[in-house]
Amino acid sequence: MTVSTTQTAPDVHLASLLLDARRTNKPLHTVPETIVPLNSKAAYAVQDVVARALSEAGKGEIVGWKVGAATPTALPSCAPLHRTTVFESGHDLSPSFCRFHGVEAEIAYSFKTDLPARAEPWTEEEVAEAIAAIHGAIELLDTRFVAPNTQHNFSHLADQGSHGVLIVGRGVTEWRDFTPTTLPMTMLVNGEKKYDQTGGNSAGDPLRLLTWLANHAVERGRPLRAGDVVTTGSTMGTLFLEDPAQICVSFEGLFPVETRLGAPFRF
Repeated sequence: MTVSTTQTAPDVHLASLLLDARRTNKPLHTVPETIVPLNSKAAYAVQDVVARALSEAGKGEIVGWKVGAATPTALPSCAPLHRTTVFESGHDLSPSFCRFHGVEAEIAYSFKTDLPARAEPWTEEEVAEAIAAIHGAIELLDTRFVAPNTQHNFSHLADQGSHGVLIVGRGVTEWRDFTPTTLPMTMLVNGEKKYDQTGGNSAGDPLRLLTWLANHAVERGRPLRAGDVVTTGSTMGTLFLEDPAQICVSFEGLFPVETRLGAPFRF
């Protein structure tokens, strides 16, 4: 996988390191201080280089995004998702292609219409009108670094927001009937209940995230399109699993989402 030299040198350098870590399955232990992204804009520049290289290397087109925020008023952050990392509920992920299995229960949305570039920003109601359905989802956090949370936040953001895999459940079109901030969720691991709670997403209302993303994606040159799926952050933190497991996440009123995981591989 190669990267374009038209980007700034730090972007190319970090993107090359991340791509090499993917290719060799040899994780990065650190990022040289001179190429640590200084801000989110610099991290997104690295994401874009990596995303293009992954698409050129056969990882598929971008079919969605992950988006989240630390608080209901914090600036969101995001990362694009490639077709080869997004699966339907029931997909068997064993043997695994992730180094880590950081399991997160999330709520995702699919879109029925494009939100292309235009002179005016997309409004919240316009974004709402473009939504096709709400879905339960499972994201696996993974990293090209030696371990999660070992680098500067912007370095992890540059690493596609630590995305590994997204498993998406069947959608419900009456998405306005749900209040995600108070939606009950349960997670079963090998049939044992690990989580049973209400709400839990630190970002608050996901529609704020989706509206921010619709305009951000335009600025990135890859606007939201019909068929895209966007997952909106963990409702439970992250559960790291070391052994093979059957995972089932159920949000009240939504279709369950399930996957089977092999043991995460380590090098």
